[in-house]
Amino acid sequence: MTAADAARVPRHIAIVMDGNGRWAKARHRPRSFGHNAGRKALREVVEGCLRQGVEALTVFAFSSENWQRPQDEVGALMELFLRALDKEVDELHGHGVRMRFIGDLAAFDGSLRQRMNQAMALTAGNDKLHLSVAVNYGGRWDVAQAARKAAESVARGEFRADEIDEKVLGHWMSLSDLPPLDLFIRTGGELRISNFLLWQVAYAELYFTDTLWPDFDQACLQQAIDEYARRERRFGRTGEQVAAVKA
Repeated sequence: MTAADAARVPRHIAIVMDGNGRWAKARHRPRSFGHNAGRKALREVVEGCLRQGVEALTVFAFSSENWQRPQDEVGALMELFLRALDKEVDELHGHGVRMRFIGDLAAFDGSLRQRMNQAMALTAGNDKLHLSVAVNYGGRWDVAQAARKAAESVARGEFRADEIDEKVLGHWMSLSDLPPLDLFIRTGGELRISNFLLWQVAYAELYFTDTLWPDFDQACLQQAIDEYARRERRFGRTGEQVAAVKA
């Protein structure tokens, strides 16, 4: 891949994996059937990211608001997490994928947290692709926990309050060690951010598709990346200034 080709591929992609329930309903199957199909779609996208040379993939698996869903669906999702961890982690590790979970993990039971921690420990040294799975996560929670850590740092005398700027606060945000978010994808036809990566999405390119998540494959991923490559990312500059930098 040439340098020009590499520049057309986003370094960091985030995905709201929406549409599992509607996909299952259209097939007269329970929502859990759709969630299991969504797990297979995630495997497909991870493979696509590895082939494309994407450095980081962050996916929204379970939001802090999802606890409000019917109890049987929440239970099925927890069971799916356990099965996925048991089945997928070794394969991800073999492909050089570093896996981690972001969000308030304290809400999950001890068995699930233990498996999450084991998966993160096993893959910690990998660097082919950084796969971050957001569970019990919310963008507002992320900002609030960063603000709390900043306040604690000020209380310890490590910073003055007037030294807390965007750069300093960003240090405590989830994913702060990864490349900035380049491409935000939402499947399922909805046109919302849904409290996902509110801080990190500031300068990301947004891509919405009607494709339901279980049907989102590597060809769909390529379409999103192609659309990303066609856009001019100005970051506050004029088009002429961007062109001058590229020249």
